[in-house]
Amino acid sequence: MISANLRTRYAALAAQPGALRFLALSLPMRLPIGTVGLGTLLHLRDLTGSIAFAGSVVGAQLVAMAAAAPLLGRIVDRRGPRGVLVACGLVCPIALAMLLAAGPLGMSGGVVFAVAVVAGAFTPPLTVLVRTLWRMRLSDPALRQTAFATDAVALELAYTVGPALIALAVALGPPGAPLALALAFTASAVPIMFASGGLDWWVPSEPSERHLLGPLRDARLIRLYATTFALALAFGVIEVAYPAFGRAAGADAWGPALLAICSIGSALGGVAYGGLHLAAPLARQVPVAMALIALGLAAHVPISDPWLLAPVAALAGLLIAPAMTMVSLLVAEIAPPKYATEAFTWSVTAIVTGIGAGMAAAGALIERVGLGSAFAMSAAAAALASALAVRLRR
Repeated sequence: MISANLRTRYAALAAQPGALRFLALSLPMRLPIGTVGLGTLLHLRDLTGSIAFAGSVVGAQLVAMAAAAPLLGRIVDRRGPRGVLVACGLVCPIALAMLLAAGPLGMSGGVVFAVAVVAGAFTPPLTVLVRTLWRMRLSDPALRQTAFATDAVALELAYTVGPALIALAVALGPPGAPLALALAFTASAVPIMFASGGLDWWVPSEPSERHLLGPLRDARLIRLYATTFALALAFGVIEVAYPAFGRAAGADAWGPALLAICSIGSALGGVAYGGLHLAAPLARQVPVAMALIALGLAAHVPISDPWLLAPVAALAGLLIAPAMTMVSLLVAEIAPPKYATEAFTWSVTAIVTGIGAGMAAAGALIERVGLGSAFAMSAAAAALASALAVRLRR
């Protein structure tokens, strides 16, 4: 019965004119997500010999991206996406090319830092545009759920496939190959968006009065962003805790392996959620999903054997993509059409800052208290997200 519902729902989505091409191109246009940060980190570490400097540069990229995303979203809502995409599609690859050539160009640390900030600030807002375009294309809530779930799966695959390709570039390519690969993906991402046909679905909003705060005037959206930040905090913690677990277990390979296993569980959960029909409204689904994620993360705490942790990581990941799909659906449901893209960018900002804060906190916690405390913190952050999500039901 469930498999029949899955086939029916996904077949209905694929039958929408232009949807299949847009779906097929959603993954390649997202590959920069899983490659740019890692490629930059590895390149600058090799160039300068300092992992601390390389990490600070990547952190600056993320902060710049998080800070600029709402501004780009506001411009898109007012003027349409094409101009923003062209500008970002030119500036971001040029900035990454400058980082790639930082050695031959004799760039100082300060210049490298500034160029990285430019690259982050001009990151093409493809993820939020994909969600905005699906919202405009699909009025049926069931089909929109399937489309957003597919998008969450595409993001998980980008986070899995991208680092794997970077690893191949490290193993088989010359110095600089990881960042060169990330640059190639970045340079092709915007042209792929134009080729996808999705921009034809753009519907300009009716002229109306706009407020300086935009979607931040809506109390429900503020609560949703706070919920998203807390859940992303949990994800940021495990990004550091899994590699630390591998090191403690005496096999560094377990770190990325556990991250991949968790991502695979998330992708499978996302595919399943895209075909489900749940009677409960979204605002009731979200706190339950996040509470179950918290339980899965809490189950990590007493485990010291990586073979035992692997299935737990997969189970903990099962509801990650569904939970993020629910968040996107709620943004689409709550945000006024005139703030459609900007509302999604604030969600991305909450995710990026939450992951960054979680990674920073986890490193300090593991050094001072121990590995178990990091998994406990991750579970507590997910539980906090569930508690905050309860207020969305009011």
